Amino acid sequence: MNEVPRPPTIYDVAEAAGVAPSTVSRAFSRPGRVRAETATRIHAVAAELGYRANPLARALQNGRTSTIALVVSDVTNPVFFGIIRGVEAAAAGAGYAMLLADTQESETLERTLLDRLLQGVDGVVLASSRLSDRTIRTVATQRPVVVLNRIVPGTRCVVPDTESGVTAALRHLSDFGHRSVTYLAGPAASWADGIRWRSVLDTAGEIGLKANRLGPYVPTMAAGVAAADEVLRQAPTAVLAYNDLLAIGLIRGLGQAGVSVPEQVNVIGFDNVFGSDFCTPPLTTVAAPLRGMGTTAFRELHRAIRGEPIRPQAIVSLSTQLVVRGSTGPRKRKSTSPASATTRVAGSARQASTSIVAGSR
Repeated sequence: MNEVPRPPTIYDVAEAAGVAPSTVSRAFSRPGRVRAETATRIHAVAAELGYRANPLARALQNGRTSTIALVVSDVTNPVFFGIIRGVEAAAAGAGYAMLLADTQESETLERTLLDRLLQGVDGVVLASSRLSDRTIRTVATQRPVVVLNRIVPGTRCVVPDTESGVTAALRHLSDFGHRSVTYLAGPAASWADGIRWRSVLDTAGEIGLKANRLGPYVPTMAAGVAAADEVLRQAPTAVLAYNDLLAIGLIRGLGQAGVSVPEQVNVIGFDNVFGSDFCTPPLTTVAAPLRGMGTTAFRELHRAIRGEPIRPQAIVSLSTQLVVRGSTGPRKRKSTSPASATTRVAGSARQASTSIVAGSR
């Protein structure tokens, strides 16, 4: 039986190049400390032998792993599909590997995972983190950090332009004759949910819409289906959901109750995730540049890893746009609309505004 040849080692390269093993090590990890002609000879010999430097061994020498971590709150949520691809592609282009960690919407699990990851990576992208601002700033003292889809003062952040997206959505509803909108809220610990609700309040006040709020809900289709009963009790003509999954679930739940979208209720989602045009009717949604957010997050992280100082304007805001599909249309003024029922306001504006700062995301 033929033996599998062992891979060449640093000692084989040293012997063939006529130098000490420590010189070979420096040629790969700290080339500036080796004479140019010596380094060239070492690399030529290494290529001839098929030697590849061990990245973990280099990490022990220079403190760098050429690996970054992307931490997401729920890997099954399609909002993260584009973000993951964006971070991964940008990292690979810069010579980095990416580790993906799923916190399952748990602050406790997120802290545990970070404790395990920090010593093995050069930096971290936190996507929709459930940690407190204080904890995130503590993490940033240990490794470079970029926060995605949330603003944490004192850190590098990448966010979508929520305000303009919500404004476009509500003006779209107003143009169709709607006089009120119900916001279907996301997780209580969601920073993005607070910003979206505040944007709804601000824009609704400017254009003369009444704004109501239901929730919080977990950001899943099942939660959207379950929310249909409460939506029908409030009887709105238009609903803006925290995310596309809630919106798609709501459309399904309304259909099960015999309520048609958009003829009786308009529904708008947020994010334009993969599959948002697969439902019936296809979902009108505020599109965020998900892959672009991932790419930008890595670029900001790479700047931090290289030691570039944080800029005074450390927040990168990427534009959003309203994608109009079949779940919105002109308001029906006949009694067949659920809006003909008595409208109940779910909490005052003062109460609702409290939810803006109640969460940590």
